[in-house]
Amino acid sequence: MKIAIFPGSFDPFTVGHASIVERALPMFDKIIIGVGVNGSKRSLYAPEQRVQEISELYKDEPRISVVSYNDLTIDLARRHNAQFIVRGLRSVKDFEYERDVASMNQRLGGVETVMLFCEERHAYISSSVVRELIAFGKDVSDFLPKKIEDKNEQ
Repeated sequence: MKIAIFPGSFDPFTVGHASIVERALPMFDKIIIGVGVNGSKRSLYAPEQRVQEISELYKDEPRISVVSYNDLTIDLARRHNAQFIVRGLRSVKDFEYERDVASMNQRLGGVETVMLFCEERHAYISSSVVRELIAFGKDVSDFLPKKIEDKNEQ
């Protein structure tokens, strides 16, 4: 069984993240979306809320599960017997960072990283930019998957 981890803070989970999940799903038997908890980062949404919203988004897809974690991604992969880590790339800047992390994960745990380039229409979308727009009361409906967008409007 081919199991992959898709890690990130997902604060919030954007249409770019959803696109990576949808494009990666045919490659794997199971994808575990790992919502990373970093105590030193200030988050807009609590980890539990992020897990709940992403779980709701994929409730009809049994091959996708969502968990939170507060340790290394390689440890999450080991706990779930994952052989792969999926990462999305928007730019060369992302590639430089992700290449180094992928090498470390390969060295520490023998886990391969599969990098998918984001779709051009999502290349400018990042969680940090969406958080800033939300903080200033701007409409972010084009940047969030429909079910998550609906919850943010309530």
